[in-house]
Amino acid sequence: MTHPLLDLGVAALADGGGLLLAPGFAPVWAGAAFAGPAATVTCPAGDNLALQVAVAEAPPGSVVVCAVEPGPPCGYVGDVLATAAQVRGVAGILVDGGVRDVAGLATLGFPVVAPLLCARGPSKSGPGEVGGPVEVGGVTVHPGDVVVADVDGVVVLPVDGASEVVERATAKASREPGLLERIRGGGSTLDVLGLDGSVVRRRDG
Repeated sequence: MTHPLLDLGVAALADGGGLLLAPGFAPVWAGAAFAGPAATVTCPAGDNLALQVAVAEAPPGSVVVCAVEPGPPCGYVGDVLATAAQVRGVAGILVDGGVRDVAGLATLGFPVVAPLLCARGPSKSGPGEVGGPVEVGGVTVHPGDVVVADVDGVVVLPVDGASEVVERATAKASREPGLLERIRGGGSTLDVLGLDGSVVRRRDG
């Protein structure tokens, strides 16, 4: 079942006041998207044992959010771990590190979002840490915060203000069909959006 926040999308939720991760985080295969409460984990550089534990313990419907300590890149998520996450009922994985086995992930249909790809595999020695706040893409994510990802990026809705963000995003989204209809009818974006173009300087030549 599609999460209702995916119908709103990351862009609308960001406009509504959600916390947008830094540019560069993207689904590793076309069409991958997820939404759900965060289950957080931190991995040492080059090791994914803590991520293995987080996936094994994650509540169904949650998004596993993995921070990675600085170090050489590696593929923290591959098709084996993604299969385990899918069987567990995890909605998706957000990792601030590399991902590999992309073709396998696409075939599996399990959504993973990351800033880069890396075929080098991780060790599995630990220690790492499951739970607690983590920083990913410049945003601090707490367990239970709602994380939404699609082709436009990733947005985080803190638990305390999530309903207000959704309300503002829904209101904005409800206005867009009317705006698009006026533009298709010949209206300029300046008129439709009420923009003051007179402040823009013009140059000759």
